[in-house]
Amino acid sequence: MRVVVADDAVLLREGLVRLLEESGHTVVAAVGDGPSLVEAIVECRPEVAIVDVRMPPSHTDEGLRAAVEARRRVPGTPILVLSQYVEVSYADDLLADRAGAVGYLLKDRVSEVAEFLDAVRRVATGATVLDPEVVSQLLVRRRRDDPLRSLTPREREVLGLMAEGRSNTAIARKLVVTDGAVEKHVKNIFTKLDLPPDDEQHRRVLAVLAYLQS
Repeated sequence: MRVVVADDAVLLREGLVRLLEESGHTVVAAVGDGPSLVEAIVECRPEVAIVDVRMPPSHTDEGLRAAVEARRRVPGTPILVLSQYVEVSYADDLLADRAGAVGYLLKDRVSEVAEFLDAVRRVATGATVLDPEVVSQLLVRRRRDDPLRSLTPREREVLGLMAEGRSNTAIARKLVVTDGAVEKHVKNIFTKLDLPPDDEQHRRVLAVLAYLQS
């Protein structure tokens, strides 16, 4: 496979290059910063890119941001993140773009060379490989940020019918309730989704967008 490696730690980067090449893969670029990663992916079109999260200049999340940008410019590029940390925001972005395979492994959890090489192969062939800790943090974040989690089952049902374009009267007929009951549910939905008083139709659109994106 053609592989791009991005890690600012020279020893680790060169170690990965040697490991991959000894396993029969071709490392087409080995870089140490985000812009170079994006450039390498655009120019080399690798079958998989192995990316560290924290790279210069701020050593925070440049690697992941660069991976997101690279996937924007070359959709479908398989990305395997290999890091000491879980950066939930950009991990979520990589998963959300649905533009290709993704792997996210914590360095201290990759205990065997064979395990690592297998993860590289699986990501390159279209699989999603996530460390259990990454999965855990993503799920916690989604439960916490889910804008619909505070809605009752009936309010979710009303919102679903709103998404179908039904008026309050049509919803009332469908659910066999009064127009007043539906109006109360709709007001509760607006309040729980933090949609302040505004044009009624505009708020309905925003509520439906929240429903479709949940």
